[in-house]
Amino acid sequence: MKIGFIGLGNMGAPMAANLVKAGHEVTGFDVAGVTVEGAANAGSAAEAASGRDAVITMLPDGAILRAVYADIVPAGTKGAVFIDCSTVDVESARAAHDMAAAQGLLSVDAPVSGGVGGASAGTLTFMAGGSDESFARAAPLFEIMGQKAVHCGDAGAGQSAKICNNMLLGISMIGTCEAFALAEKLGLSAQSLFDVVSTSSGSCWSVNTYCPVPGIGPQSPADNGYKPGFAAELMLKDLKLSQQAAGSVSAQTPMGARATELYNQFVAGEGKGKDFSAMIERLR
Repeated sequence: MKIGFIGLGNMGAPMAANLVKAGHEVTGFDVAGVTVEGAANAGSAAEAASGRDAVITMLPDGAILRAVYADIVPAGTKGAVFIDCSTVDVESARAAHDMAAAQGLLSVDAPVSGGVGGASAGTLTFMAGGSDESFARAAPLFEIMGQKAVHCGDAGAGQSAKICNNMLLGISMIGTCEAFALAEKLGLSAQSLFDVVSTSSGSCWSVNTYCPVPGIGPQSPADNGYKPGFAAELMLKDLKLSQQAAGSVSAQTPMGARATELYNQFVAGEGKGKDFSAMIERLR
């Protein structure tokens, strides 16, 4: 396929590289001038989108997504599939779908889970929203860039799933950090708590896979000085999106609201530039 890829940051660049390795003809564009080996370089986002079978975007926020779509949608080839892998607010995702549909383009909102490591390894999980036809067209590309793609529903459903998942992750990581910090003060070793919780009712991904204590469980950012696998700033962004979404539908998310407050304080202080699991340092 001829693929345009717009947004070659920490996530976008390795995703585009995997498409190149799979034999696709990729043309990339990034405002910072980043390039990907084996991919052609476009002079603008619209140029990257012109004449492509598929156009993939990986952008920082909803406002930028709307602006980029306003630029690239008119350049799109009728029947092409536009796949947005950014994590943005649901309203912006739906607006992007509407712009694409008005031009006769297929579209999918498909935020990802798996971080930079997953992007490089091609093991991302895609949460997709859009029509059955759009998802079917995008699915072969998801198989290259990831290990799983879930069709969550119509336009915006992918973003809704991502926001709910990451709100739960933020809440569970804070609970995990609280438990390990309390155990330390009670004189209980982190290893003992891990051995119990990882096979008991408190078991969760934040404990079993991403333990915030160094030397406990599988290797995690805690074992690397909390160098970000998933930065605290990104967790805060997703939690804010969850609260924006909750407000728009009058949903009660008191734990999500409190998690947002705690990560806001953490990022404003010692947490900026660290992994989100470094929250344990604040709670200690």
